[in-house]
Amino acid sequence: MVRTFWRTLLAGVAGTIATSALAAPGVGEKVYGAQVEAGVSEFEARYGRLMGGADDGEDGLVLEAAHGFSSRFYGAALVEVEREAGEHREVEAVSVEGIYALGQIGQSGIDVALYGEYEVRLHDADAIEAKLLLEKRAGGLDARLNLIAQKSLRQGDRVQLGYAASIDQAVLGDFRLGAAAFGELGTFRDLAPHAEHFIGPIAKTEFEGLPGRGELELETGYLFALDRARDDSRGQFRLLLEYEFHF
Repeated sequence: MVRTFWRTLLAGVAGTIATSALAAPGVGEKVYGAQVEAGVSEFEARYGRLMGGADDGEDGLVLEAAHGFSSRFYGAALVEVEREAGEHREVEAVSVEGIYALGQIGQSGIDVALYGEYEVRLHDADAIEAKLLLEKRAGGLDARLNLIAQKSLRQGDRVQLGYAASIDQAVLGDFRLGAAAFGELGTFRDLAPHAEHFIGPIAKTEFEGLPGRGELELETGYLFALDRARDDSRGQFRLLLEYEFHF
């Protein structure tokens, strides 16, 4: 009886650890735009690393290949690699995603798109994710908001809500400055609890005239940990590289 109790307890702890081992909001993530360009392919590498605290050194790398099949639909395949603090880096998941552009909301100039993803996790239950993508461009300003709902396919798991947002402004040619934020919004039953949030400055630039009528886009920044994110880290460094070309 005692042995059964301890086995049950340890199994529950292991399950909790497996569920919470996912990277913090923003690590290896990006804020998606709501516009799709037909005929454009891209390769992308997104890297994030937690700095300070118990999770210092934990990082995530996402490699993505995508193509705009029309002015409405974009599809991509991704590989996610993670490393927990003090551990070896390993592949955590592979996934496919798609974006369907709906167009603008009236005369507001706000573009809207729907995002869907199926994620095959190598060490946990698979998951599905949906996002509402909103984007407003005006002159040199680009503002984006992604509202996120993710559901693990493990029986009994609830839908997890989150967000990703950014705003940046052209300041000199192709050089842009702005800010980005990533965070958790809880569940439909427990909306907007104390949770993990990261926010901070970003810088972007791009280099045009590359092979395939291509361009290389670069984004870097540092996000400061807020609320419960400060329990395990002080912030995160992020670096995104994206090569777009016509195929």
